[in-house]
Amino acid sequence: MKNFNISLIAAAIALAFSAGAQAASLSKAEFSAGKSTIATEYKSAKAGCDSFAANAKDICLAEAKGREHVAKAELDAAYKPGVKARYNVGIAKAEADYSVAREKCDDKAGNDKDVCIKEAKSAEIAAKADAKSQMKTTEANGVANDKTTAARIQANEKRSAARQDAATDKRDAEYAVAKQKCDMFADDAKAVCVKEAKARFGQS
Repeated sequence: MKNFNISLIAAAIALAFSAGAQAASLSKAEFSAGKSTIATEYKSAKAGCDSFAANAKDICLAEAKGREHVAKAELDAAYKPGVKARYNVGIAKAEADYSVAREKCDDKAGNDKDVCIKEAKSAEIAAKADAKSQMKTTEANGVANDKTTAARIQANEKRSAARQDAATDKRDAEYAVAKQKCDMFADDAKAVCVKEAKARFGQS
């Protein structure tokens, strides 16, 4: 089973995240029902993985667990909407995608596998950096609603810092991938590759 069929939760999430609908969160009863539905769907998806073997089964299980992880985060966000809740959903999606990608790397070998893992980690870091940047930017925008000059300056500084932090995290992750790819070379060729990677991604 590829997707969780939680129409009630999906509708509530859409309502909770719509403009001006911060107060329209799930009731406690709907939240409890949502948790039960997620548990049932995960159990069913997990059982469906028994038809696979070896790494295909591992991938299937990672996908099922990832969907459960994301569904729980989305349910929490629908129950208690907010900036942090939306951030948690982004983090859950990044972690779920990484878990699946990491399992798929097991189908490779040698440096190809190492590069695959680095690329999966890089994608996770980038997604988490974007989620963090979005959270801090949203928080800064809230501060900026204050009409004072000091508040606007503080908000601008927070937005700038958030973007810089995200860019640094992404650049470091991309460098790790590029450096790993250099392992396909040897001796001087590898040294040149690493040097070029450092220059390209601003590493000392």
